[in-house]
Amino acid sequence: MRHLLARCALILGTMGVLAGCSDLGVKPWERDVLAQDEMNLINDPIESSLNDHIYFSKEASSGGQGFAGGGCGCN
Repeated sequence: MRHLLARCALILGTMGVLAGCSDLGVKPWERDVLAQDEMNLINDPIESSLNDHIYFSKEASSGGQGFAGGGCGCN
């Protein structure tokens, strides 16, 4: 009886985990809502462009990718 309960608990737990992963991703009819400007983390275009510049400058300064350049934005 104890083994049967353990087996049932294992099966139910596995089914719960698999069912939780069955709906990953965005459906096509949900994309219009997610593409609205209000859904952006940063709504200000100037702040967004500054963040992009800082990110790519830091990536360029990491080295080891085979291209020249540094964190300052110069080549």
